[in-house]
Amino acid sequence: MPLPFRAIPPRRLDRLIALCGLLGGVVLIVFKVYDRADTAPLWAVLLPLVVMAALELVRRTRPVLAVTVGGLAFAGSLFAGSLLATMIMYTDLLYAAVLYGGPRMSRVLHLSGGATVLVLSLLAWYAGGTSAGLLIVVVSSLVFLAPVWTGDLVRRHRQEAESERLRAEQTALLSEMDRREAVVAERARMARELHDVVANHLSAIAIHATGAQSVARRRRLPEDDPLVEVLAVIRENSVQGLAEMRRMIGLLRDSGGGEVDESYAAPDLAAVDALLAKARAAGRDVGLDFELDERGERGELPVPVGLAAYRIVQESLTNALKHAGPGLVSLRLEFGPEELRISVDSPYRGEQGRGLPGARAGLVGMAERAGLLGGSFEAGPEDGYWSVRAVLPRAGESEGRA
Repeated sequence: MPLPFRAIPPRRLDRLIALCGLLGGVVLIVFKVYDRADTAPLWAVLLPLVVMAALELVRRTRPVLAVTVGGLAFAGSLFAGSLLATMIMYTDLLYAAVLYGGPRMSRVLHLSGGATVLVLSLLAWYAGGTSAGLLIVVVSSLVFLAPVWTGDLVRRHRQEAESERLRAEQTALLSEMDRREAVVAERARMARELHDVVANHLSAIAIHATGAQSVARRRRLPEDDPLVEVLAVIRENSVQGLAEMRRMIGLLRDSGGGEVDESYAAPDLAAVDALLAKARAAGRDVGLDFELDERGERGELPVPVGLAAYRIVQESLTNALKHAGPGLVSLRLEFGPEELRISVDSPYRGEQGRGLPGARAGLVGMAERAGLLGGSFEAGPEDGYWSVRAVLPRAGESEGRA
């Protein structure tokens, strides 16, 4: 349990000790609780007390001066009239000198204190016998050695605590470095996997689509032929996906040390028209049409919110192309002052096509994006349509969580 004076600033604590010692000594003088109270002059008892209280103010900053002058004042008080408050403040000066003066000061005070105890004990033994010598040993040890031993013990404990604190900080730093190295290694591995698997497949799709377009041109197929349009859509999407994949690979490799690749621009809802154009071209042959309904003031969205909204719209349109029946797919964006609402309704044709590879994985990803921003997400059949509903906070909590 921490002591109450721990919270007091050091300089204020020194003033408090000096004031308490001075007031305590004055009380003892008033009641004449000191040696030779009837014969010793008042100034001879009061002067060492005032000097000792003044030295308490510099016990931390000038320990050598405090101990030297304090020793002279204490010696004078012994001859004039020993006052308990003066002796207690002198022991505090010894304690502070060891605690704040360093190892050399500790060695000096150990030697001088031991020598003082030895000399005083021998003099007392010579003058008053064994009992007087033993009494002086105990009393002088309490005055000259006990504060020194206590200060030395406290200083050692503080040094050990500081060493342990530094060791803990070093351990935490090493752990953080290991964690960062693991993140960098994982980023590099992910970049290699993306490049070796996904990017290569996208490159193959783009190359084959380009080759198929060349064959169509040699056969002089018209530009409005459905086959030519489908090949164009396949090539455009594969090339764009490959470019985005390569930017993502570069981001993973370059930002492993904490640097962000500024050349990578995260997509947002500004590209929603391009998404709809591609969806219309791809869904024309299966009887799908797409419409956009925007409500409210779009304004400027935080980057995490814009990216999450773009990905949710992109995944919803892709799911409509894969699973929806012929009809109209409605996309509605409602820009409110505090939140963005995304609604996508597509014709629902039961569970047909739900067994395709990756089915429902996109729904999990959209829900996770909304959840990370502090929003909500739900999807499911509703009145013959497959409905997607997402609510994303525009700023504040959403930006902080991202």
